[in-house]
Amino acid sequence: MSKHVFLTGPPGVGKTTLIQKVTQALKSSGIPIDGFYTEEVREGGRRTGFDVVTLSGKRGPLSRVSSDSSTSRREYRVGQYVVDLVSFEQLVLPMLRNVNHGSDAEKKICVIDEIGKMELFSQAFIQAVRQTLTGSGTVVLGTIPIPKGKPLDLVEEIRSRKDVKVFNVSKENRNSILQDILAAVDSCRK
Repeated sequence: MSKHVFLTGPPGVGKTTLIQKVTQALKSSGIPIDGFYTEEVREGGRRTGFDVVTLSGKRGPLSRVSSDSSTSRREYRVGQYVVDLVSFEQLVLPMLRNVNHGSDAEKKICVIDEIGKMELFSQAFIQAVRQTLTGSGTVVLGTIPIPKGKPLDLVEEIRSRKDVKVFNVSKENRNSILQDILAAVDSCRK
């Protein structure tokens, strides 16, 4: 019996777009939902980084293209991006802690988009995600990257959990998969 739903697929395939569509549908049915998604930041047609956007409307930087290659202070980097761990944790951790302390009268949905390399620099985030997955009152609707290079511990742990249903999003199915995801989330809430 699944308790959580995760989407996976290559970068740019439309995981976040699907998460946003599912979120809209759930919100309009009056289902309690909180969480965050990651949004590209573009300037003059090129991607300059990512923002974290919470469902309550707060926004902050997750990462930005680094202009210089000197690593002066302790920096967390993924490719050309420098991760703003402080900003990420300030936005995401209070929300995750809050979702874990709700009433269990109705299962809440917690959107975590994404559990990827940038986010996993945060040990506190890893702990909070594990707690949310093991808690009883919350259904996690999240995204994880497809395996590439060195496995990410938490990602593989989620992928192999018995209580997680994973949808593989592709260009072929991304426009027809919405109802299946909604149905899966709905059955997790039962």
